[in-house]
Amino acid sequence: MYHTPPMAETSRTGRSTLRERTRAAMREEVSGIAFRLFAEQGFDKTTVEQIAAEAGLSRTTFFRYFGTKEELVLGKMSEFGPQIAAALAARPAEERSWEALRRSFDVITEPTADEPQPFLNLMRLLNDACALMTRQWEKTQGWHSLLVPEITRRLAGDPKSTSDLRAHALVGSAISCLDAATDAWTAVGGAIPLSELLDQAMGVLVEPAA
Repeated sequence: MYHTPPMAETSRTGRSTLRERTRAAMREEVSGIAFRLFAEQGFDKTTVEQIAAEAGLSRTTFFRYFGTKEELVLGKMSEFGPQIAAALAARPAEERSWEALRRSFDVITEPTADEPQPFLNLMRLLNDACALMTRQWEKTQGWHSLLVPEITRRLAGDPKSTSDLRAHALVGSAISCLDAATDAWTAVGGAIPLSELLDQAMGVLVEPAA
């Protein structure tokens, strides 16, 4: 029986990876063009047709990369959830849940320390467009389902359970603190590090002893 040589399998894998990289590069390019247009004329006044034309794409091709105009702005928010959940799961087992949640948010705060402008632009866009703020809220609320099981486990509960009120309260409070810190950081134009503001917000609350 004939078997495909290993080299052919490697080649197929390589082509797949190339396609993924090409798609990611195109998404990045279109996002850059969109954010420039949003800054120049506002989110609501910028059309999909304008973005596609600037990127040299047809409207149909644009929708192959982004399902909606809103997705251009909110795509990063979708990525943060799994990244925060992974960071939380990697925290030391003996660490208190509240501290573990704070450190998991480093996924967001650390990049802003080195290059604050992209995230500032994102938050300003969210603040300027009510529809985007609503969608952003929905996405951050979606983080609950990703973070609650790990916090439940740390509290010696059943990670498969969705009814541990302690875990829900801790996760909800941590996300609210992050929202408050981000709003304050945006208001001062990034003059105060986001990590410092988040420490202040989360420092107001203390996790009760087990």
